[in-house]
Amino acid sequence: MEILSNGIFKDGELPYFKDKIAKTGNFPLKPKRLEILQLNLGYMCNQVCSHCHVDAGPDRKEIMTKDTMEQCLEVIKTTKAHTLDLTGGAPEMNPNFCWFVEEASKAGIKDFIVRSNLTIILANKKYYDLPDFFKKYNVHVVSSLPFYKREKTDKQRGSGVFDKSIKALQMLNEVGYAQPGTGLKLDLVYNPSGAFLPTDEKAMEKDFKKALKEDFNIDFDHLFTITNLPISRFLEYLIASENYEDYMYELVNAYNPAAVENVMCTNTISVSWDGWLYDCDFNQMLELKVASDIKHISDYNEETLQNREIIISQHCYGCTAGAGSSCQGSLS
Repeated sequence: MEILSNGIFKDGELPYFKDKIAKTGNFPLKPKRLEILQLNLGYMCNQVCSHCHVDAGPDRKEIMTKDTMEQCLEVIKTTKAHTLDLTGGAPEMNPNFCWFVEEASKAGIKDFIVRSNLTIILANKKYYDLPDFFKKYNVHVVSSLPFYKREKTDKQRGSGVFDKSIKALQMLNEVGYAQPGTGLKLDLVYNPSGAFLPTDEKAMEKDFKKALKEDFNIDFDHLFTITNLPISRFLEYLIASENYEDYMYELVNAYNPAAVENVMCTNTISVSWDGWLYDCDFNQMLELKVASDIKHISDYNEETLQNREIIISQHCYGCTAGAGSSCQGSLS
């Protein structure tokens, strides 16, 4: 099976995703009401995870500048989206991270999501107060934790990551996260460590909660399961392990038309570190900008963007396989 440079199958190798969704009247795929503005604050990260579709790491220099952040703030003042979703890399490593959260709060954003890798909290003394900062602005913390056992987590994310993640979760619990009556939300994210789909989200959540509570007295709210898409570092793993063809066929065979209605690209706009606009962060990694005259945050016009068609390709099978997958977990 021939693979193009961006990791997508050559024409004719697999059923086109657009033909699949056309059978249920979903092509062309169009946006619904905008709910989430997702900003990538940079690809710099203190970890190098094997499944990372962003190819983030300590050596990445791409970072959102204060000027671009100010352009984003102008959009935040008028957007109809109710949620600001900050991601990376490790978004906390952006030198203007705290300033931006404070300014976005003043601009009227009430629902903050920060996608934290947890270990950043312990990476350097300047990050030790992040739990208190998150609490102050009622940040919804969404954290990746590959498994509730040390061996699997460290294999996927690096030696020592599990113990640091556990300590960070305990720190978040101590300031009130996932505790009754606080309203402070703490969710975990599970990505499979190999070339397979995640199992049932609710069953996994039950197992995670039981193990983390019994072993470490840790509480969290929900577990999100996210399917790994064949992009960047995970694509390299699939090719190197000779699992790429089988994995793509698995995604296609697990296609669930019911998941199409709620794919994240229909209610989200993704903004890259340099201000370009995308339908989702997977398209961002493939440099597939929105199909609109408005392509940069500096020219942002929500009404115009709502009339666009969403760009799709073969990697979109990953979001519609099985129970479906989004940044908020399973779709059905």
